[in-house]
Amino acid sequence: MTDARRPRRQRRATRRLIAAGIATAVAFAITAISLPAAAIASPMAIPGTAPNWLPKAIDKGTTPASTVINFGVLLKLQNSSAATALADQISDPASPSYGKWLTNAQFTAQFAPAGSDVAAVRAWLSGQGFTVTKTLPSGMYVEASGTAAQVEKTFATPMRDYLYQGKKVHTNTSTLMLPAGTPAAVSGAVGGVIGVDQGRSVKKPSDVVPGQPDGFRVGQPCSDYYGQKIASDKPPAYGQTWPYTVCGYTGTQLQSAYGETSLLSRGIDGRGVTVAITDAYASPTMLADANTYFARHGMPVFKRGQYQQITPPVNGYDAIDDCGGNGWYGEETLDVEAVHSMAPGAKVVYVGGADCLSGLDDAWAETIDGHVADVITNSWGDDVDDVADLGADYIAFYQQFSLEAALTGITVNFSSGDAGDYTSGGADLASRTVSFPSDLPYVTSVGGTSLQVGARGQWLAEYGWQNSYSTLVNGVWTPRAAGTWVSGGGGGTSYLFAQPSYQRGKVPPSLSHMNGPTAMRVTPDIAMDGDSGTGMLVGETQTFPNGVYYDEYRIGGTSLSSPLEAGVIAVADQAVGRPLGFVNPLYYRLLNTPALHDIVAPRTPQAEVRANLTNSIDSSAGFTYILRTIDSQVSTLHDTRGYDNETGVGTPNGLAFFFGLDLFGHLRR
Repeated sequence: MTDARRPRRQRRATRRLIAAGIATAVAFAITAISLPAAAIASPMAIPGTAPNWLPKAIDKGTTPASTVINFGVLLKLQNSSAATALADQISDPASPSYGKWLTNAQFTAQFAPAGSDVAAVRAWLSGQGFTVTKTLPSGMYVEASGTAAQVEKTFATPMRDYLYQGKKVHTNTSTLMLPAGTPAAVSGAVGGVIGVDQGRSVKKPSDVVPGQPDGFRVGQPCSDYYGQKIASDKPPAYGQTWPYTVCGYTGTQLQSAYGETSLLSRGIDGRGVTVAITDAYASPTMLADANTYFARHGMPVFKRGQYQQITPPVNGYDAIDDCGGNGWYGEETLDVEAVHSMAPGAKVVYVGGADCLSGLDDAWAETIDGHVADVITNSWGDDVDDVADLGADYIAFYQQFSLEAALTGITVNFSSGDAGDYTSGGADLASRTVSFPSDLPYVTSVGGTSLQVGARGQWLAEYGWQNSYSTLVNGVWTPRAAGTWVSGGGGGTSYLFAQPSYQRGKVPPSLSHMNGPTAMRVTPDIAMDGDSGTGMLVGETQTFPNGVYYDEYRIGGTSLSSPLEAGVIAVADQAVGRPLGFVNPLYYRLLNTPALHDIVAPRTPQAEVRANLTNSIDSSAGFTYILRTIDSQVSTLHDTRGYDNETGVGTPNGLAFFFGLDLFGHLRR
């Protein structure tokens, strides 16, 4: 999310491992511990649990012995290779088994850990003095809590506090060990421990003060639609004057631009479909804010029971100061209002994590395992794709639950990130990476675009979102256009995951082999509006100098792209009469067809002028002006004909997109 706030994890990869070796390490993460005959005679390491980020952190001393540590034990899948093969089969539109998703009961029976193993892990945790707080229905994850002293004793590791990525976190300082005498059912089933090491789970929101988020307003002049107001009072660039940025597109403008209007008028609006949103914490004014926003802009408000929040009790929230608590309210606001704008008939369930650390990981997994929704959108990520930083067991955690989603017919979206290829516009090529978890093979990575919507709500043009800025200084755009790269939709080639079958023959070898001889997964898969300058107008209760009240502002980022696409899929689910589930293979089937806008770089430079309030609230402190060069093409991400690593297969092209998804002709009946 860009413009006002950015609660995405902000990490940089500092190591690179050979792509093939990483893929192998990840593939074996679930089955790395061998099964002993009865009980282990000596301590056994839990692979992937050593924190490799410690050299980049500041040691703050021993974790107090009484500190409460909330963590979870990941249990390995049974028949994981069969599970992967089945997911590929039932999500392949060319397969006779396409769309035959498993029920949760079928998934548990075929692939989840044995009930006896789950019981053994629970009993062992209790025997070590931990409190078992929750077991997910499939048995794949057992959540527990205990003191730092108990963690140190059980897992044979010192616990210390560190300042990392601007946050105080606790972590084990060595590989976690299962003690001698651990039962075979436990040592054979454990695939990882999530939450003891907080460093690899950091999500970084904007700095905020207690209470409602600080107020933010869009600078004037701004346009109601693309090209409405021309900045003729500002210096030209590229030989011409340019429009002022939009004040923020409303939901009806986005509906129209992406071709939903006629479907919505027929009652095809996502009804009967549930969309879940995961973030940290929860805004106490969310429902009231959303209904105020929709009423003001002529859209349906939430009906009774159409919006639901699943959150911990108020006293169950954790790390509020470190996580920036109410800094996540803007993310929730954007997600909820974007989903409902695109799918006004769908039920929306907001799932708030207890914190921006492993609490959000837990909330995401629980949403899948409980089949809370048909579509799940996640506007956050690690901004790193390195097993050394993430840990193999952490990666396995996300692999297992995303695989479960694919098998049980849940569409899972992740924002592709807001930092392009993480090279600062090509200035630091050694830092090139993609954002995990968006590169998981069984999730949809949603990239960002710069969208131009006309006076009648029509789609005018769309480009990849990669912006460079020049600031107006003494009447001159400085530095000279295109200026300095600032932000853009994430994309690129994974270091972790081999190329999935749905990308074979679709993704150019120059991209899939960018990291070496092994073909790897490339992101994003699809894209939608994300540029903060062409972003969405949202409404939120905020803190201003003269009080706390509702107001509206423009916001963007792939934090917008993902929920927009989730809303579109909810409408498509209703339109085709069935959950589309893991939809990536279908997206790639539509590549180079009229169902998609094939996004390519502009032939001549495109730009806009953005007016910013210096104090972000009013004109009392004056204005600053920025020339935004759109799709500046200075990084390793480029939008080209066909699939590309800036916008994926492209963006939805109105009704043709919905008809393209409707393989069984439901819309034509």
